[in-house]
Amino acid sequence: MLSIEGLSVRYGDVEVLHGVSLDAREKEVVTLVGGNGAGKSTLLKTVAGILRPSEGKIVFEEESIGHLPTHHIVERGIVRIPEGRKIFPGMTVLENLELGSYLPKAKAKRQESLEKVFSLFPILRERALQRGGTLSGGEQQMLAIGRGLMSLPRLLMLDEPSLGLAPLMVEEIFRTIRRINEQGTTILLVEQNVFNALDMANRGYVLENGRITLQGEAKALLGNDYIKGAYLGV
Repeated sequence: MLSIEGLSVRYGDVEVLHGVSLDAREKEVVTLVGGNGAGKSTLLKTVAGILRPSEGKIVFEEESIGHLPTHHIVERGIVRIPEGRKIFPGMTVLENLELGSYLPKAKAKRQESLEKVFSLFPILRERALQRGGTLSGGEQQMLAIGRGLMSLPRLLMLDEPSLGLAPLMVEEIFRTIRRINEQGTTILLVEQNVFNALDMANRGYVLENGRITLQGEAKALLGNDYIKGAYLGV
């Protein structure tokens, strides 16, 4: 579904990603793990059209998309849930969700999508008329994911969805991501919680200093001695 080949990205004169290659197959969960500053968010922003590659190709369903503006990428079914949620705090939960369905195709299915989001996150139905900024951190993360789902994504990219959340909420968020995948959405997950991320994934990549240093089946990576020592504290 998604193929990234030899991707390099710069911030001014500083190259942050160096020849990164990875792929995500339809209905997979693919996890990208690594420490702070490794370039994980940069990669998602580039796929989403917020940043431009300096080298390399991004191909989605056999179409090169590295040159497309963000709204055209969303039209093709790629949706990014940013780190830190980035909801609209002064708007209600319902208004935030409705903004996710601004594209004509998504707008036509708005009510159906709302029901799906409310079934995934029942608390959002209860908070529908409450301002987004008054929600807890976990509820805001639910809202951010729900807003993304309103765009009818085929590939959902999540950037650090567990960041800053209590352990019970982290478990809930990961269970929900698994359910979204089981319903047919391909997931590209960037996450510092390495155990949970690899435990739910089909395949994983390790990004360090802008380069892929390890890749493979997720369960095999969980058993890798380097991963255990560097990321799992074993």
